[in-house]
Amino acid sequence: SVARTTAIRWFFIQLALNAAWSPVFFGWHGVKTALVIIVCLLLAIAAAIITTLRADRLAAWLLVPYLAWVAYATTVNAGVAWMN
Repeated sequence: SVARTTAIRWFFIQLALNAAWSPVFFGWHGVKTALVIIVCLLLAIAAAIITTLRADRLAAWLLVPYLAWVAYATTVNAGVAWMN
């Protein structure tokens, strides 16, 4: 279905952003670039949740703790960027 395909696309987009964040933040110490990536990740997770709601409500709700964790990590990343 179209709803499922859209949800899967957003899931893979957030997965790619998640994979990009760690090496940028920890490996290259690019905290400002990592902040841009993690904000995009936060938005992609929200989009994944919204689109997944149309296909599978349980799967969408299971992404909510992940959204909360990434929101917290975003504040930590922002704090590190601000202090440097």
